[in-house]
Amino acid sequence: MLLGPPGAGKGTQAQVIAGRLGVPAISTGDIFRANVSGQTELGLKAKVYMDAGDLVPDEVTVAMVKDRLAEPDAKGGFLLDGFPRTIPQAEQLRASLQDLGHGLDRVLELVVEEEELVRRLSGRRMLVDGEWVQREDDRPETVRHRLKVYREQTEPLSGFYEAEGLLTRIDAIGAVDEVTERALRALGWPDGGGQPDATTGQPSAG
Repeated sequence: MLLGPPGAGKGTQAQVIAGRLGVPAISTGDIFRANVSGQTELGLKAKVYMDAGDLVPDEVTVAMVKDRLAEPDAKGGFLLDGFPRTIPQAEQLRASLQDLGHGLDRVLELVVEEEELVRRLSGRRMLVDGEWVQREDDRPETVRHRLKVYREQTEPLSGFYEAEGLLTRIDAIGAVDEVTERALRALGWPDGGGQPDATTGQPSAG
């Protein structure tokens, strides 16, 4: 699982690392979109809350994740991107993984100083009508609020997984491939993903 604040590069690293290890990168955003567009039972439940502007309850979100992890492509391993976000979600996820006969092998926390996160996020632009503009949620004051919410709600997961002996902190400053190599070494792939860990013979399951 990848843990880290907005702007730490979780989405990018999830795709690259999962590709190197040959496992699916699983994000709640993708899961929500698939369930809602597919009009699954869980998707319909989630849509009621989303249409009302409310947060989708943890039990619905975790149930969607559990269904996704039960799919054939995740049986040989998976990488969770940005989930869980709270300790209650982490506790529910642990129970769901136990039901599936899975468990998290490693949690990688991408570490970046706050000023660098603000610089990264506030520097992003998107093309609108031929003009590069800044998104409202990427304005410096909004970014700092997002980081405050992260510290309050999600950062406690760092201590939660450290207490379980699962956490490794990764310096997420540098080129994408440099950060990827640090992550792969933390997963026991010292040559950058060319050969699996000699102990397990395969990449981490989660």
